[in-house]
Amino acid sequence: MSKNINISNRRASFEYFFLETYTAGVVLTGTEIKSIREGKVNMTDAYCIFMEGELLVHHLHISPYEKGTYANHNPVRDRKLLLKKRELKKLALKLKDQGLTIVPTRLFINDQGLAKIDIALAKGKKTYDKRESIKERDLKRGNDE
Repeated sequence: MSKNINISNRRASFEYFFLETYTAGVVLTGTEIKSIREGKVNMTDAYCIFMEGELLVHHLHISPYEKGTYANHNPVRDRKLLLKKRELKKLALKLKDQGLTIVPTRLFINDQGLAKIDIALAKGKKTYDKRESIKERDLKRGNDE
């Protein structure tokens, strides 16, 4: 197991413009944190939703722990995110704007050994914006060589 867990959602930066970012704690079970420490997480289709005043991350796939028994977790269950009330209210107000969503951008383990997730208030990119991103990436790749 690696101590440096830093799983990023690269597709999110291609699909969205990030307006604001926040770092939130995640409510996990024992087998989920063990799977995260092994790096078995897929964030590609994940997004955040408000349900009953709580912010949940939806479609975050954490693979079942190999050595888990009957108490193993459901891989795609909704997980509660821990933010301050002030931040939750701010996000809820901004989410009412047309075309904005909240996407997870990075999952990591901090110095105390706790799983944290970076989320971003994001606006979707248009097709021509995506082509511009591809062009910039290719130019950067050409300069590195």
